[in-house]
Amino acid sequence: MNLNRTITPFLCLCIFLAVSCQGGKRVHEKAVPDPVLEVTEQVSEYGLPLSDYEVREGKVRSGDYFSTVLQKLGLSLKEAYEVSEACKGIFDVTKFKIGNAYHAYYPKDSLNRADYLVYEQDSRSYVVFGLRDSLFVQVHEKQMEITQEYAEVTIRQSLWSDCVNAGVTPLLAIRLSDIYAWTIDFFGVQPGDSFRAVYELVSHQGEVLDVNRILYSEFIHNGQSHRCYWFEEEEGGNTYWNEKGESLRKAFLKAPLNYTRISSGFSYNRKHPVTRKVQPHTGIDYAAPTGTPVMSIGDGVVVYRAYSGAGGNMVKIKHNSVYTSAYLHLSRYAKGLNVGDRVRQGEVIGYVGSTGRSTGPHLDFRVWKNGTPINPLKMESPPTEPVKQENMEAFEAAKKEADHAVVAHLAAGYLKQSIDRLTTSQATVTP
Repeated sequence: MNLNRTITPFLCLCIFLAVSCQGGKRVHEKAVPDPVLEVTEQVSEYGLPLSDYEVREGKVRSGDYFSTVLQKLGLSLKEAYEVSEACKGIFDVTKFKIGNAYHAYYPKDSLNRADYLVYEQDSRSYVVFGLRDSLFVQVHEKQMEITQEYAEVTIRQSLWSDCVNAGVTPLLAIRLSDIYAWTIDFFGVQPGDSFRAVYELVSHQGEVLDVNRILYSEFIHNGQSHRCYWFEEEEGGNTYWNEKGESLRKAFLKAPLNYTRISSGFSYNRKHPVTRKVQPHTGIDYAAPTGTPVMSIGDGVVVYRAYSGAGGNMVKIKHNSVYTSAYLHLSRYAKGLNVGDRVRQGEVIGYVGSTGRSTGPHLDFRVWKNGTPINPLKMESPPTEPVKQENMEAFEAAKKEADHAVVAHLAAGYLKQSIDRLTTSQATVTP
C-alpha cells in the first residue's frame, strides 16, 4: 500500500464517516473507585469534601521525611509514627520523593492539624492518608484517558523542538528514539528528515502523561524510509517490527547516551586537543554535560573498570567473541558495577565526565571487532529473531489494521483542511 498516494475527497469523506461511526472511540482505562468518604456535596478529585476543608498545597523539599512532613501538618511525633506503621505493606515511606506534590486537608473549624494528606506518588497514582481517629492508607490509580492520535512532523531544527512546534508531545520523540535506537543514529537526524505515527496518548484531566503503544510509524532519514509496526507475540519479547516482520531491536544500540552531539569523529590522523600531536583517535567523542548517563550498547560482561591514565575512568565490555566496547573519561561508575558483572543492553554503566586527558566533559566511545578498532558509526548489527512463522498471519492482520488507521487519519485531516479552506473562502466573499 502506498500511503503517500493522493486521497480523493470522496474517499476521505467515506473513510472519515466510517471512522466517526465506528473507530473514533476514546478508550478509558478502568478507574479505581475512590471511596474515601461518602458525600453528596462537591468533592475534590481525590474524593474529599471541599466545603468542610481548607486545602493547602506543598512539595516535598530537600531534607523532608515522611514523618517530618506529618509533623508540619500538626501531628505529634507519636502520631506520625503510628501513620508510618499503618503504611507497612501499602506505601513505602522511604520513597517520599523530593519535588513531589502533596495536598493537606485542614478542617475549617480547626486549622492547626490536618485530617487528610494526599501525596502525588507519580503521574498515574496518588496516596490518601487518613490522619484522624481511624488511620488509613489508600493507594489510588488516577482515571486515565487513552486516545488514538496521529502526528506528522518534518525536522527543521531538532526532533524535540519540531515536535513541540507542531503541537505534538515530545514524549513521542522519546519513544521513537527508543524504538529506532538500533536503526537510526539520532545524532545524525537532519533537516528534511520526517516521521509520521499513529500512537496512543495517555492523559489525565487534559494533562499529557505518557505515550503508550506506537501502532505504526514511518521515519524517513537520509531519504530512506523505516517503517515500524506494533505486534505482540503470545510468547512475549519484542513488540516492534519492520514491514517484513524483522525485529527493530538489534544486537547493539546506535549510541551509548542520549541528547548530545558528536564533538570528534573516528580518525587515524587527528591532532590531539591537549598534546597537539597527530595521533589516532579510534573512537567517537560525544559532548555531553557531566553526569549524563552512559549505557552499554549491548548485553555483555564487564572486563575492565578502572582508571586508565589518559582515558580516565573507563569501563570495557566484552559483548561476544567478536565485539568489545569501551567508555572513557567517566566521572563515576554505576553503583555496584564490578569486573565480571553481566550487563544488559541499555543498562547504565557510568556517567559522563572529564577524567584523564580531557579538555571538557564528554564520552570517548570505542568499539573493537575481532580486536581491531572500528568506527562505531559504521558498525553493522544484524536483527534479532523475526516474527515466528506461526504468528505471521496475525502480524499481517495487525499491519493491515495499522495501515488503515493511517489512511483514516490522513483522510480526516484532508477533509478538515478542505472544510477550513471552504469556510475561509466563503468568509472572504463580499455579499
